[in-house]
Amino acid sequence: MAPSKLNSTDPHGNGDANFSSSQPDNGSSDSLTLFHSEKAVQELLQQTPIQQTDDHLIEFSEALRTVAKALRRAAEGKASAQAEAAEWKRRFELERARNQQREHKGKSPGECNADIDAQRVENSTNQPMQRNETNEQSENCSTNGLCSHEILHDGETDSQAKEVPNRIMRKASFKLSWRCKGDISDQHKHDIVSFERGNITAAGRSSKQISLKWESDPQTLLIMSKPNSTSVRILCAEMVRWLKEHKKLNIYVEPRVMGELLSESSYFNFVHTWKDEKEVLSLHTKVDLVVTLGGDGTVLWAASMFKGPVPPIVPFSLGSLGFMTPFYSEHYRDCLDSVLRGPISITLRHRLQCYVIRDAAKNEYEMEEPILVLNEVTIDRGISSFLTNLECYCDNSFVTCVQGDGLILSTTSGSTAYSLAAGGSMVHPQVPGILFTPICPHSLSFRPLILPEHVTIRVQVPFNSRSPAWASFDGKDRKQLAAGDALVCSMAPWPVPTACQIDSTNDFLRSIHDGLHWNLRKTQSFDGPRDL
Repeated sequence: MAPSKLNSTDPHGNGDANFSSSQPDNGSSDSLTLFHSEKAVQELLQQTPIQQTDDHLIEFSEALRTVAKALRRAAEGKASAQAEAAEWKRRFELERARNQQREHKGKSPGECNADIDAQRVENSTNQPMQRNETNEQSENCSTNGLCSHEILHDGETDSQAKEVPNRIMRKASFKLSWRCKGDISDQHKHDIVSFERGNITAAGRSSKQISLKWESDPQTLLIMSKPNSTSVRILCAEMVRWLKEHKKLNIYVEPRVMGELLSESSYFNFVHTWKDEKEVLSLHTKVDLVVTLGGDGTVLWAASMFKGPVPPIVPFSLGSLGFMTPFYSEHYRDCLDSVLRGPISITLRHRLQCYVIRDAAKNEYEMEEPILVLNEVTIDRGISSFLTNLECYCDNSFVTCVQGDGLILSTTSGSTAYSLAAGGSMVHPQVPGILFTPICPHSLSFRPLILPEHVTIRVQVPFNSRSPAWASFDGKDRKQLAAGDALVCSMAPWPVPTACQIDSTNDFLRSIHDGLHWNLRKTQSFDGPRDL
């Protein structure tokens, strides 16, 4: 080996001096140093070996090659980390500038100038302090700032996503916030999976209590009431009068209720209604709030009126059980006053979107109009004496063949309805999922399932079925499914927001205690035998 190459080692035998020197902070300098180091290593390895070369020199050359590769990877990783840090810093500065602009909008010009001067002084004197505050903000989720653990989809901030619909909104606007550890945060917490250093961690989940806060005062209210009830009709007229005189709101009612009010008095000429299906489809663009007077069936009827987005619903209990009606009609003034003032806790009740695809259709795009259900869709044998025969698929994977009285596909809100009577589990309404519950199956091992909300379920009547099946959607709109026909269900993108008296968990537990007397048992006597 040439003496000049051997002299490149230091007295301690640590290899080339370039490797033992400290690396500069500049990424480009790292790359240049590594280039020369690797070139020296390559020249060292490509030279013709001398006779009787020592094995230690070969091992040393391999070690140099490994060190060069490691240094290259370290430099590339450092450059990538610097680029990522610069991008996150740019996003943070952009979000902070937007927040400052929003704050300045509500201030006078003199206050804005004072704030700008103070900010300049603070920036010139407190640079280290600002860096410390930024680090603290990346660890703890502040109320008004940008949380470092949030994932921004498609490069858009959450504020951008909320500003776009507000510009085209023609009615009262509101925003939803997720409560985090007793505090209220105005930002949407996305589900995050972190796998830093090989550890998988879930944090910042969005399934906490949701709060609705009005950004502008509600102007229009829709009242839907249970028919054929004298007490409900009297309460409806009293509520309409109070809302108009004390809250100055525009009132919409059903055509049936409109006739009842006008037959009672001409005072109710200010009440609005609709004339055809076209006006019903545009209700969500006019109505800010929906009030239901009845039981759970009235809530189902109100939800079915909206084929797309649904305004917040305030359900008053005038039925029998009332799993979705936490408010009492005796205190409707206080309840509505609190709701109109805000903020209020709400429960987002998911709906199923169902399509019927006939066997005569040439492809899956030739399907009937979608049907939205809040409780469940039921496929049963109807009046036939034969067992139903249904082939079930989940995202094109075969699940099972149902042989029995039928099948229930239920939302979590409908878990306390028909699905519960068929042996399904009770599920919190804010748990996103689809309940797969058989009705009297001809198999003792056929137990109910709970599937994730993102799946698509296909139920098809096979050609060898002895009889057709019948599908009903929230107990109505019954349709026949002949051999070859299929029913496709998936989670609808428009949930039904219902107001809570306290919060969603408290209302749910109270409903199963009061409505079902869940786990009601006489307390065990204390004067029996005891363990000694």
